[in-house]
Amino acid sequence: MVVLQVLFWVSLAGLLWTQALYSLFAAVVARLRPRPVRKGDVIPTVTVIVAAHDERGVIERRVENLLALDYPPELLEIIVASDGSTDGTDALVAALAERHPQVRLLPGARAGKVAAQNRAVRATTAEVIAFSDANARWESDALRQLVANFADPDVAYVCGRLALERADGSNREGVYWRFELWQRASESAMGSITAGNGGIYAVRRSDYIETAARIGHDLGLPYRMAQRGRRAVYDPQAVAWEKPARDSEDEFDRKIRMHAQIWRHVLSGDLLRGGGPLYLVEIVSHRVLRYASGILHIVLLACSIALVGDGLVYAIVLGAQLAWLLLALAGRLRLPVPGAGLAYYYLLVIVATLAGLARYARAGVPVIWEKAEGTR
Repeated sequence: MVVLQVLFWVSLAGLLWTQALYSLFAAVVARLRPRPVRKGDVIPTVTVIVAAHDERGVIERRVENLLALDYPPELLEIIVASDGSTDGTDALVAALAERHPQVRLLPGARAGKVAAQNRAVRATTAEVIAFSDANARWESDALRQLVANFADPDVAYVCGRLALERADGSNREGVYWRFELWQRASESAMGSITAGNGGIYAVRRSDYIETAARIGHDLGLPYRMAQRGRRAVYDPQAVAWEKPARDSEDEFDRKIRMHAQIWRHVLSGDLLRGGGPLYLVEIVSHRVLRYASGILHIVLLACSIALVGDGLVYAIVLGAQLAWLLLALAGRLRLPVPGAGLAYYYLLVIVATLAGLARYARAGVPVIWEKAEGTR
């Protein structure tokens, strides 16, 4: 019984900390001891890399958006690293390259997004390497805002603010994403962020780390920068837009794939190797415990059921969990109940962490990726 009580309180504390209290802690620390980035008016040579697999429907728009950026054209190169595209993507980019000398097509066999990015980085000598998804749209000043952070010699990596267009369906990712960006801003002010996003980010060429094909940039680059004594920061003024999946279910498979990759970082111990005491708190709080939330929820529910007759607190916690599950069910059924859609989205995220762990244990990390339905 004592073991069950310990597991109950540990799982409850872990969930409360990672899902709510850590964000308040980070905001307070960022306010009390901020470490601002010394931005400046620097204009380095930049190569923007877009990894693309069968992006015929959006690639022309993506390249034209980059060509329209407020940045000196003689200092900007755009490389589309085609990852085995077979739908005519390469022909469209080649036609753009004929009209615009800044644009370059780099075709290659299907090997995955990271492999395409690594191949493109090896093909350029620009001072700064920026990356973007094929379905993203950057604000005209986004690149200038990104590179201004490199006036600070401590900054090696910077990600911008990925803004999600309003989904037409039931997806509540935008609510979660705003909460995530708030935490990211606090972590950046503390020193370094714990993860970025694929829509808009940049790295000094001298700091770029060529990771294995199964190790994505979103999580893999920021913590490796911090472990090397460099800063990985967030700039909310560098804005990119993407369309989220229409419904939460459409996003589910993508999250399983993402979490299979994430569990590789967690279980290998790479996340915990350096960066300083404060950064270790960030990593454990925002990443390790967050990704373990599915496990913590199962432990908490099982212990609550076993201990329900041993005290009022166990009954209250069990009741709260059952109420949340009922609210999530209402969200699944599309019932007009306040908070139901968000509860259902959270449940899907929790299940995705467990499904991702199972996939990682069964098959490892996938190298290639598929687009989420409705995001183009």
